[in-house]
Amino acid sequence: MTPSYTAAPGRHRQLFVPAPTGSVPPAPPAQQDPPIYRELMRVWADRGRTLPGRHDPEWVRLVAPLVRPGQFSGSPDPLGDGR
Repeated sequence: MTPSYTAAPGRHRQLFVPAPTGSVPPAPPAQQDPPIYRELMRVWADRGRTLPGRHDPEWVRLVAPLVRPGQFSGSPDPLGDGR
């Protein structure tokens, strides 16, 4: 183990980080979904719905941060109205 510590005036704390062990065993082969779930996923895909475990562009757009003019520039918005 490699000792690691953070020094604060008058206080010392040691953390021991274990050395990495051998390689990780391979994951078992993925099992197929039962037919009823495969059919449900097919129906949802045909209707344009979001599917579990698949990329969803609408969700990415909805959760993207909104950056307002002047928010990160260091100079305040001269009008103060967000334009």
